[in-house]
Amino acid sequence: MLVGVPKEIKNHEYRVGLVPGSVREYVQNGHDVLVETGAGAGIKASDQDYVAAGAKIAPDAKTVFEKADMIVKVKEPQPTEWVQLREDQILYTYLHLAPDPDQARGLMESGVTAVAYETVTDPFGGLPLLAPMSEVAGRLSIQAAAYALTAHQGGRGLLMGGVPGVLPAKVLVIGGGVVGTHAARMAVGLGADVTILDRSNRRLAELDELFEGRAKTRYSTYEALDEETDVADVVVGAVLIPGASAPKLVTREMLKGMKEGAVLVDVAIDQGGCFETSHATTHADPTYVVENVIHYCVANMPGAVPLTSSHALNNATLGFGLQLANRGLEALKDNPHLQDGLNIHKGKVTYKAVAEALGVDYTPAADALKS
Repeated sequence: MLVGVPKEIKNHEYRVGLVPGSVREYVQNGHDVLVETGAGAGIKASDQDYVAAGAKIAPDAKTVFEKADMIVKVKEPQPTEWVQLREDQILYTYLHLAPDPDQARGLMESGVTAVAYETVTDPFGGLPLLAPMSEVAGRLSIQAAAYALTAHQGGRGLLMGGVPGVLPAKVLVIGGGVVGTHAARMAVGLGADVTILDRSNRRLAELDELFEGRAKTRYSTYEALDEETDVADVVVGAVLIPGASAPKLVTREMLKGMKEGAVLVDVAIDQGGCFETSHATTHADPTYVVENVIHYCVANMPGAVPLTSSHALNNATLGFGLQLANRGLEALKDNPHLQDGLNIHKGKVTYKAVAEALGVDYTPAADALKS
């Protein structure tokens, strides 16, 4: 199979679908790899590095999309990309279709087989291809919040960990999954006063044991959200419903009770955001203010640290990607966890939560693959 790697074109996106080491793995498995010139610049990987790994270099993205049997990316295809996809291709990347009807429609019209990293599962009920970027985004959320809290960014002028004799910032983390755990880990490490909300008593017990009292846990209710947002200096939204739009947990009315210059970081923004007042921003213009509260809603947070992110992502995606390259659609038919990643196939939406969010017909993946 010819595997194509175009350069990412989303605003300030510096990651790359395949690092040179992964290219070498595909080549060792008998595949050809075509990489757009400059695709690895964001991770300091030159065209020569890719050639040394066994790839060929394409002069532009058009050549990659025209020739490749499988396209490996990081972020969802942009409008100029999805119009270049075709029915006999496999697209393997993050998609986040639930809040993005235009992209969904473009992929459906192309006929492409679109496999979304974020819905591939593992035998333990986890999301192994989403996890590494959730880890990165969770940790970055605290860096972003700490910077936004500074006075010259319009924040409250707080040092996250305080100093002796001065209280630290109060950080509220909504959601105790991968993102929330890593956000809390970073905030605790900086010396902040951290509270984690979650609706799973089992998970709250695990977090209580993990942090050994360094972070407080509380069962998430509307009352708890109302009370905790009132006193928080930073709120990190870290909720996830796989494949579906994120629930709007923090309302505009709650913002009115928050401290002036407090910071919201919505890590769920790829799935539409978990704050009522959220809308996606970019690394070029990451924040905006509503009700005197700073909102940080960058939709590709891990793109800020592409060297770390690209290697972490490739560590997770390589095995499934090789299955797709080695066996094509047969891999999707035979591996139920990879099949969970199939979101669109030949114009049909094959992931239930996506179909429900978009209000379109749902076709089970197994049925769609028979056609």
